[in-house]
Amino acid sequence: MEYTAEERAMIWLNSLSQIEYRGKIALLRAAKDPAKLLTDWEKIFPAVIKDGKGRVYNIDRASREKQADGILRSLEEKGYFALTLVSGDYPENLKVISDPPLVLYGAGRRELLKRRRFCIVGSRMTPPWAEKQARTFSEKLSSRFVIVTGLAEGGDRAAIDGALDSGNLISVLPCGLDHCYPQAHISLKEKIRSRGLLLSEYPPETPSKKFYFPARNRILAGLSEGVLVVSARENRSGALITAGHAAEYGRDVFAFPYNIGFTQGSGCNELIKKGAYLVTGAEDILSVYGMEAPAQQRAALTDGERRILQILRANGELHAAKAAQLCGMSIPEAAATLASLEMKNLVVKAGGNRYSAL
Repeated sequence: MEYTAEERAMIWLNSLSQIEYRGKIALLRAAKDPAKLLTDWEKIFPAVIKDGKGRVYNIDRASREKQADGILRSLEEKGYFALTLVSGDYPENLKVISDPPLVLYGAGRRELLKRRRFCIVGSRMTPPWAEKQARTFSEKLSSRFVIVTGLAEGGDRAAIDGALDSGNLISVLPCGLDHCYPQAHISLKEKIRSRGLLLSEYPPETPSKKFYFPARNRILAGLSEGVLVVSARENRSGALITAGHAAEYGRDVFAFPYNIGFTQGSGCNELIKKGAYLVTGAEDILSVYGMEAPAQQRAALTDGERRILQILRANGELHAAKAAQLCGMSIPEAAATLASLEMKNLVVKAGGNRYSAL
């Protein structure tokens, strides 16, 4: 892949882990032309960075050029690409946030960055019914948007599962593209690379660190027109951090409603109290953007399925045995009926052989 002199210099600058983000921004401003970072580093660096990072300052031009060539060659060999703040296809809505990434490293379908994007996030402890709803939302929304999310279990995984078949999916990592967090999702990560797009602001060889997670969340919000939070506790929630960034950037915030006292959703209820859209269907989100949901055929139901579904909708979450009793069915018959409804995405198993309607 060909890079301009400006892009090449910015990719090299971003590889210097000894310099913090603010220092790199200051260097870019001092250089005015990013390409001068490679040619005039000896003049620019000591005028901007004054905290004794002599090892960085002492890199001679030949070494800088060699490093830059090596970085670009490594990206090419691994099948990665890099786009910078000066690249033509750097997302405009990300460029205007207060601290945009200098470089985004990608693997997969770069063209997805030119499409409309919507973010879905949730905690690792997302309850089963919310996971199932999130998958459904993601599937429907992916017909209109590219879905943006992370790579964690729970809400992120549900969003991935809903959008993966369409390929309209971007997963933003809290580490370089060479790594995977969580490690158990390495095969899932490769599926996303082959069908959608993986993104990171960190050079490929960078492992995850604790403070990379909240930093990553600003990218999720910055890339997207809106953010749906499918689950979140009130405190220390990455999903709430993402929602906070979205509000700061002027993006729309949506949230699933939860019953009183349900800790996995207390953060969602707080968002709704503060003005987030309460959503019970993907149509609620699409209507905000003047879109209609794709037409879907209703699943045909047997008399027994209709009876159990009506009971669940009237009573909320029920044990299979209680549902059988209320419907006048044997327990094996009710179990088979519930399994059929689950396959039709009309009920979800909540653990302990309990079910609730979707």
